[in-house]
Amino acid sequence: MTDTDNRRPLKTRSAGWAGRMAAALGRARVRPNHISALSVAFAAVGASLFLMAGQSEGAGRSVCFVLAGVCIQLRLLCNMLDGMVAVEHGLGSPTGPIWNELPDRIADALFLAAAGYSVAPLLPAGEWLGWLAVALALLTAYVRELGRGLGQPADFSGPMAKPHRMFVLTVACLITALEPLWGGIGQVMLVGLAVIALGSLVTVWRRTARLGRALRDHPDAPQP
Repeated sequence: MTDTDNRRPLKTRSAGWAGRMAAALGRARVRPNHISALSVAFAAVGASLFLMAGQSEGAGRSVCFVLAGVCIQLRLLCNMLDGMVAVEHGLGSPTGPIWNELPDRIADALFLAAAGYSVAPLLPAGEWLGWLAVALALLTAYVRELGRGLGQPADFSGPMAKPHRMFVLTVACLITALEPLWGGIGQVMLVGLAVIALGSLVTVWRRTARLGRALRDHPDAPQP
């Protein structure tokens, strides 16, 4: 990834540990595209853990949810490091923009759909709610890229941009892992997916409204 105009602002990039990890990967000449691909691998493992949780009980179910939460955070770590290695260590490639976007969409779909299936055996609404969250998450990215295609800056506004979605999903994983303490059967995950879906819908509306205003305010701006 070398397109700095489409780089999500992240405070964690300035953390010392992040800089050291990116520097180590840069010295090892690890390609950013490979780091992006690794994020999909973590998503696939996380999705498998969600599906296993849906077929498990007791401690085994809780462990699956905790490990799925870990995979979510590892996915986000890859998403941060691929850009740092590409931009700050000069290892970007012409195909970087593809690897910057496509793996994210695959990872979102894997995590959110599988999270829905993790509670669907006992709460059937989880299945359609998970897929609804997938559709709306993809729409948030579509509107952002639509704006860029129309010559506007990338809009990473929330309230449910990718880091926010994954934060809510991680918290839902950790609390769901504790549900045996009060006899829960997945209600927390269901609420988490509902929050993600609703927040993503608001995000789509906000980004679309901001894009419309920008186009109205600058109707003569050159289009690509």
